[in-house]
Amino acid sequence: MTTFSSLGVPEFLTRVLSAQGMTQAFPIQEATLPSTLSGRDVLGRGQTGSGKTLAFSLPLVARLVADPRPRKARFPRALIMAPTRELATQISRTVIPLADAAGLRTSVVFGGVSQKRQEQELNAGVDILIACPGRLDDLMGQKIVDLSRVEISILDEADHMADMGFLPVVRRILDRVPSGIQHMLFSATLDNGVDKLVTRYLADPITHSVDAPQAAVNTMEHRVFLVDPEDKKELVRELAAGTGRRIMFMRTKHHAKKMALWLSKAGVPAVDLHGNLSQNARDRNLAAFSDGSAKVLVATDVAARGVHVDGVELVVHIDPPAEHKAYLHRSGRTARAGSDGVVVTVATTEQRRDVTQLLKAAGIKVPFEPVTPTSDVVAEVRGPQAAPVPYVAPVRQQPSQPKKARPSQGRGAQAGGPSSGEQSTSRSRSRRGGRGRGSAVQSTDREVRQSGQRTADAAASQSRAEGRGSARGGEGGRPRAGAGRASGAGRRRSRNRSR
Repeated sequence: MTTFSSLGVPEFLTRVLSAQGMTQAFPIQEATLPSTLSGRDVLGRGQTGSGKTLAFSLPLVARLVADPRPRKARFPRALIMAPTRELATQISRTVIPLADAAGLRTSVVFGGVSQKRQEQELNAGVDILIACPGRLDDLMGQKIVDLSRVEISILDEADHMADMGFLPVVRRILDRVPSGIQHMLFSATLDNGVDKLVTRYLADPITHSVDAPQAAVNTMEHRVFLVDPEDKKELVRELAAGTGRRIMFMRTKHHAKKMALWLSKAGVPAVDLHGNLSQNARDRNLAAFSDGSAKVLVATDVAARGVHVDGVELVVHIDPPAEHKAYLHRSGRTARAGSDGVVVTVATTEQRRDVTQLLKAAGIKVPFEPVTPTSDVVAEVRGPQAAPVPYVAPVRQQPSQPKKARPSQGRGAQAGGPSSGEQSTSRSRSRRGGRGRGSAVQSTDREVRQSGQRTADAAASQSRAEGRGSARGGEGGRPRAGAGRASGAGRRRSRNRSR
């Protein structure tokens, strides 16, 4: 294979790659680097896992270093757009070591989190901006970022952008970068408007198609298991119970969450990944999957885009996708960078016709294999079975503002530290009891008893006063002096009743 040095990659970058154990280029890197390093626009067509992130990261850093310019707040010099925050984060893991070696500053912006930190980084000045279109469009609208000084623009997984409806936003963003700069666009396919992006923004691009938009990866094995509906869930559990990492796909967020929980309770540690998760929950689940504490990731299509975890040995289509591109993208989570991987589609008899058409469009020719959860072929695909892991229910967080505690709970509240709501209640009681505003509030039994006694005394005093008032004039009688003033409306009602 070809070395990075022979392709013209600067020495300071090859040292970074060597430290990571990378000395020889993948096909897409070998095909594109001579063009991208010279500043040519490039259209790269390659599947996920083919090494395209490094193919555009190396020339981006090399060209910025070759033409040094002062860093300016809010004005990045290079822009990389990705459809999902997971992919943006993954790209940053490749770019940042290269940028650090060159003294370049990188920032990643995406939605679902507070923009305060992102805004601070942009105001401090960044050289390379990695962004999801939605958040970038928002920041541009707020004038927090300005693209008028961008020198290199990269659009990764443009076909996913199209599938997610981002192309109008992408066009609005690319219209704000200077004309004549270097553009690189990477996409597995050129349909759904991606070809129009190429025509509009790329000038005489060099096209490199490393692999066809089909799942013809030599190291990827495809299987279709035909199962009775009542056995499907148990079959999924058997496939999930191996020792290696596996990703399982479902169509809906609800089903993904439900399946992950069911597998975990069945002794197979699993986490879910879908659009309803908060950013913290997504990061936590991906970390669990990456570090091996959860061997199974149950995901929806969109949520799993950009998930790059090495060593995924099995992909299972629990719910077969509706169209072949989704099948290809799902399957691309395994057999990455030359590793072996197996892709299993679980189908019922009712789904057989749809799955047949799906596989034909994807270029897959494999037989349907009738199976049960205990079939030998299932155990063969599953591999060595992992020991069951007892399920531990997550600890629920206590509400930040608990309900008002009864007086008998005063000592416990002190031991655990009063919440803001409890402090407010205690201060209110203290003020009613005649204490100053600045007095410290201590929830002790003695104070509770005193407070209760004061409340009882006040109630008795009020009862005696009301009794005297009733004796003098009944309900409409005039109150005694010093007993408090009646409201204007109350006095009028009293006079009317007296008449």
